[in-house]
Amino acid sequence: MMFAALYLPDFELQAALRHEPERHQEPVVLLDNEEAKATILQLTKSAAEAGVSVGMTPSQALARCLSLVIKPRVFAQEKIAGEILLHHASTLAPEIEATAPGVCTVHFTSSKNCRENIERVVRQLAQLQLTAQAGLAATPDLSFLAACLARPVLQIDDPKNFLAPLPIETLRFLPQL
Repeated sequence: MMFAALYLPDFELQAALRHEPERHQEPVVLLDNEEAKATILQLTKSAAEAGVSVGMTPSQALARCLSLVIKPRVFAQEKIAGEILLHHASTLAPEIEATAPGVCTVHFTSSKNCRENIERVVRQLAQLQLTAQAGLAATPDLSFLAACLARPVLQIDDPKNFLAPLPIETLRFLPQL
């Protein structure tokens, strides 16, 4: 028995920028307008390198990077991206779960061609402007941990040898489900 986790890092930002892939290289932040005081929810690597961080207000972020592009969350795009992820996960096995926004867990009853099929789905998602990471492991939690650390696919065959050298701080950086 094997599980796979398909993970879209910075899911909300990926959904917002899906039709503007060139923006991924620019300093862009995603604003969470749901809060009383709008703050930055996610950001591109170049925005982080400019000194912008999650939780800042737009004015704080602009003070650090004048060329910053501020985008609002687009819930309709998040819904579409989530449906695309779920659709592609469903091509892997009949038992799938939309575990969290941007995360899908697949339960394989046979381990035949699992990795090849996961790699295929990661490539298909990339063609749709969605960057996916995937983990394969004996348990759903371990497959999610592997997906978070994957570049882009990581299979865990020996959990003890995989987990032993990891610093406990690794868990702090995992997205919350």
